[in-house]
Amino acid sequence: MEKQKLRILQVHNAYQIPGGEDVVVANEKKLLEMYGNEVITYSRNNTEINEMNAVQKLLIPFSAVYSFKTYREVKKIIQENHIDVVHVHNTLMMVSPSVFYAAFDCKVPVVQTLHNFRMLCPAGSYFRGDRICEECSEKGLQCSLKYGCYRNSKAQTFVSAAILKIHRMLGTYRKVNFICLTEFNKEKLSKLNKGAKKIIDMDKVYIKPNFTFQETAPEEPHTELDYFLFVGRVEALKGIDVVVKAFEKLPDQRLIVAGDGPMMDEMKTYIREHHIQNIEFAGYLNKTQVQEKYRGARAVIMASQCYEAFAMTIAEAYSNAVPVIAGNVGNLAKMVEDNKTGIKFVYDSPDDLADKIRTYNQMDIGQMKQNAKAFYEKRLRPEDNYRILEDIYHKIIGNK
Repeated sequence: MEKQKLRILQVHNAYQIPGGEDVVVANEKKLLEMYGNEVITYSRNNTEINEMNAVQKLLIPFSAVYSFKTYREVKKIIQENHIDVVHVHNTLMMVSPSVFYAAFDCKVPVVQTLHNFRMLCPAGSYFRGDRICEECSEKGLQCSLKYGCYRNSKAQTFVSAAILKIHRMLGTYRKVNFICLTEFNKEKLSKLNKGAKKIIDMDKVYIKPNFTFQETAPEEPHTELDYFLFVGRVEALKGIDVVVKAFEKLPDQRLIVAGDGPMMDEMKTYIREHHIQNIEFAGYLNKTQVQEKYRGARAVIMASQCYEAFAMTIAEAYSNAVPVIAGNVGNLAKMVEDNKTGIKFVYDSPDDLADKIRTYNQMDIGQMKQNAKAFYEKRLRPEDNYRILEDIYHKIIGNK
């Protein structure tokens, strides 16, 4: 029997620099509406900070913990539109966890998708300096203050940590349903309950991966797969330096870098000074341009130096039948089936990446392309994703 269509309030706080979360939120809204649900969006953006006066900026640490503006506006939307479920994506900094209290007070179930590891790590990435770091999970949030983990700012890190600390103490998160993108992420989240006090209710934690809409293939697909492709921000977190140094050892292999970021100038200087001729920095590309690059790639290189909450680049590669060469760490390791949909390397080793690319070139790439597409068809299709999300909504509505 077909389930009742719902009125969903989607809540998202965009960062000043657009990112993958924004794409996921837009995709999910489109998907829900495709199946006849009504989606109302409440969004705020951290660019609001740029318009604030000095006094308002001083109050940000308080409003980030609890925004009365968000509470009033969200509560009004819930009441006027008879919302069935509130689905939160990001709350930092402008939305704040006050959105949960608006839902609680209206007796409407609320669920948050955890797009990163910020429930345990104020930086959201489990990454500090040039390495994976879980000190805040193991020793407490004060570790982040020592290092200024969030945006290399002790002040902003303090705010991020304070939000977590205060709402853990208040028991806010224990009343919220959560969606983790992978089993790996759920296991990490469970570490919140290692002490005597239960921070979250693991019975309210669900798993639903991200998905990607499959693009229509061109009438004349690429016949020559003559390059490898890196898609992502040009920064240490994404391992761009590992990839560049690996291809320095492979002068007969071509690499295209699709993306921009803080290490762009450094990497361009590096390839110029080392006389590297086989790497092309394409810069930021729009969606259509990236799709075109996927279709001509032998493989996509994923060298993130962190766990990655969910690698959308891998999902997009698979939807285009492109295998992935990925670091053997975190969720990357879970999404790549070694010697089937791609191949894995020691995530921080340029030497091992170079070796694995040589190995990959000796494999049956045609078969691996078929396997990559089959992975997408089995696990990442929008229609299957919708059924999972629909079931979660109806379960939490039934449990309210």
